[in-house]
This record gives sequence, structure tokens and C-alpha cells, in this order.
Amino acid sequence: MKGICILGATGSIGVSTLDVVARHSSLYKVIALTANTNIDTLYEQCLEHHPEVVVVVDERNAQIFAEKLKNSTIADIKVLSGAKALEHVATLDNVDSVMAAIVGAAGLLPSLAIVGAAGLLPSLAAAKAGKTILLANKEALVMSGSIFMQAVTESGAQLLPIDSEHNAIFQCMPAGYKTGVQAKQARRILLTASGGPFRETPVDQLIHVTPDQAVAHPNWDMGRKISVDSATMMNKGLEMIEACILFDMTPDQIQVVIHPQSVIHSMVDYVDGTVLAQMGNPDMRIPIAYSMAWPERFDSGVEPLNIFDVGRMDFHEPNLARFPCLRLAYEAIDAGGIMPTVLNAANEIAVEAFLNEQVRFTDIPLIIERCMKKFEAKAADTLEIILDADQQARLVSAQIIGELNN
Repeated sequence: MKGICILGATGSIGVSTLDVVARHSSLYKVIALTANTNIDTLYEQCLEHHPEVVVVVDERNAQIFAEKLKNSTIADIKVLSGAKALEHVATLDNVDSVMAAIVGAAGLLPSLAIVGAAGLLPSLAAAKAGKTILLANKEALVMSGSIFMQAVTESGAQLLPIDSEHNAIFQCMPAGYKTGVQAKQARRILLTASGGPFRETPVDQLIHVTPDQAVAHPNWDMGRKISVDSATMMNKGLEMIEACILFDMTPDQIQVVIHPQSVIHSMVDYVDGTVLAQMGNPDMRIPIAYSMAWPERFDSGVEPLNIFDVGRMDFHEPNLARFPCLRLAYEAIDAGGIMPTVLNAANEIAVEAFLNEQVRFTDIPLIIERCMKKFEAKAADTLEIILDADQQARLVSAQIIGELNN
């Protein structure tokens, strides 16, 4: 039986992971769960899975949660709080696998003093500890790609991607493939994208998009931040950067393909002309189950794909005038150094402002581009440089938002 720690247990990935765990309770034991403010959902998860320890990052909510446990049947669960506690549970001796599902670089931590810690640092700690990392937090690689991959290599950790696209690519790679290594037989990755809810909306109408419209994804059930990223296609831009790092490919070897049906989750083009595609219903339990069972497979709980219901599959090249965030992602990875970190941080601040109705949907790429122009692409060769760039980009982005509102 393998011990699992789920970072971000109450989010959509965390919930789906626990669904898969429940189907294979003889193979996996939940050691640790983490959350920030959603303590009601966390409590229900604890009742069902009885972890040894939970982390409620927000200290006040941790105290409330600890009080809630006192007179319950699960009063023996240890409750921790704070960012350091995330690193602690990710490196426990009886944890074999870590599901890194905290969204964003800032993730659950609102304070600019510790921005970058929630999503990145516990994932990096797990890598250094040699754990099997089920990586759903793409920002960890976008921010610190070379440092993260070096930690994986030096510790002997196993890195398995959870994003449906990267998991599909991993499945289509040659037998015995290990992330971080270039597969010489593979010449190109075709990274699919649904195109989000606005792929056919006239560009001049995007200025009127509301947060509720932007989070209504046509195919996937995702959190609000990721749904907005899908609508701007920044999500695909970050995935392109992550794919370069995970599969040791250059940006010109990653072709983004709009595929509205979301049946093909990505493809690998081989040197002999073969193109391998991974297909399935749009349900995150498929990549989660694949990574948990790897190198075997087991039931994910997802209904089999009925190809006759699909009927047709369409493919389009993305329009960069409609999706400027995708263009900015290519510019950031081409520039290298700290620029992907700056891109990601600016995007997080811009999306948060949009969701709070402080800026318009079309202001998101504007804020990111203006922020990127304030930075030089210096080398991102230490964690301190990366976290400093992250914080500075957030401050600059907040200033730009202030200027837009004046």
C-alpha cells in the first residue's frame, strides 16, 4: 500500500484524486491532506479517508478546524498550519506519492511576503526528497523549470504530469520514457486546446466579457482561475512552457492545436511520420488514475468513450489576435531566464483583478505585456532570484492595474 499526500485536497484535482483513491483503497492510503479555507469540504474528506495529518494553511481556519475535530470520531488527526507545514507533509517518510494540486504560484497564500511558496516550494521539497510527484501545478515548472528538474534528477524522484495534455503526451512517448529527457524519435508535440468559451466570439466583443461568462468552460469542470486562463488561452501558454521543460523540447517543436471537442488530449509526431494521439472523455480522473497506477493501469471511474457520440473532430490553428496571452507565453519562453516567472505572476494578478471586476477581460494580456516590458531576462538559476522576480512582477502588475483604474 502506498501513502499519498494531496496538496490542495479541496480543489477539483484533489477531489478527483480522492475519488480514484476510494476506488483503490487497498492500494493507496491517505497520509496527508491540505487546504486553505474550505474546511467544511476538508472535514468531510477527513471523515471518509482519515488522514494522519492535515494542513490548513490559514492559521485562523486551522484553529477553527482543530476545534471542529475535538468532539468528532476523527479527533486523532493532527492539524498543522502555515506554508512550512506544506513542505513538511510533502516529505513525510510514509508518503510515497505527492499530488501537487495547489493552483497558481501564489496558490493559497495571499501575502506578498510569501507569494510563490504555496504551489512551488512543497512540490520542490517533494522532488528533493525523492518522492513520486503527480504534478498538477504547472506553475512549479514554469517558475523554476531547470531547478525543479535538477532536483528530480539528483534525488531519483519520479515526475508524472497530471495536466490532461501533458499526461497524454507522456502516454504517447516511447516505452520506458522518463520526463526531462528528449525522445529523439519524437520531432514535435501537438498540444491540443479546446479554445475555451470565446473561440468564436467576435474579437471586438471580448471587451464586454464578464467573469461569470469567462468561467463557464464548455468541456471541463475547473476552478475559476484556471477557467479564465482557458478563456484567454494563457493556460495553453503555460502548458506549452511546461511541455518544453517536461519533454526537453524547444518552443518551435510545440504546436498548439485548437480541438473544440476535447476528445484528443494531445499528440506526438514521430520522425517516421507516425502521429500518436491519446483520446478519452474530458475527465481529470483519467490522467490521475494513469499516474497513480503507472506503469500499470486501473479503473478511473470514467465512462468509456463512445466514438459514435463524438461523430466528428475539428482542428484549428489559434488566432493570436484573439489570444494574445498565447503569444506572450511564446515570447516569455523564447526570452528565457526569469521571464516565464514574470509572465505567470503578472497573469495571476491580472486574472484576480478581472474576477474581482477591477479590470476588463481584454486588460489581462495588456497588464501582462506591460509588466513583462519592465523586466530583463536575467538567469533564473537560484530559487531566491525566482521568488524575487515573482514578487516584483506582482507588485508591478498591481501598479499597472492601479494606473488603468485612474
